[in-house]
Amino acid sequence: MRVTILLAGYYIFINLIGFFVMGIDKRKAVKHTFRIPESTLFIIAAIGGSLGSILGMYTFRHKTRHWYFVYGMPAILILQVIAVIALLSAPIEFLTM
Repeated sequence: MRVTILLAGYYIFINLIGFFVMGIDKRKAVKHTFRIPESTLFIIAAIGGSLGSILGMYTFRHKTRHWYFVYGMPAILILQVIAVIALLSAPIEFLTM
């Protein structure tokens, strides 16, 4: 039970970060100031923030003209969903304390 709550908290936290980082980068782009590197945006998505990054991308209309974001972010999300399904259907038992 504790592990589930911890993982859910992490997932919510990292997706909020992904969402807000997209908004921050959009604001910086409009103001022509120092930008957040694209690699950082992809790393945030890869460590679990893909859903928040996608929502931020379309909410703030940011990076929607770049094919590698339009296809890359959903691809990361699909891979993460497949990984979770594989873990949940694996024939191993997780011990809870």
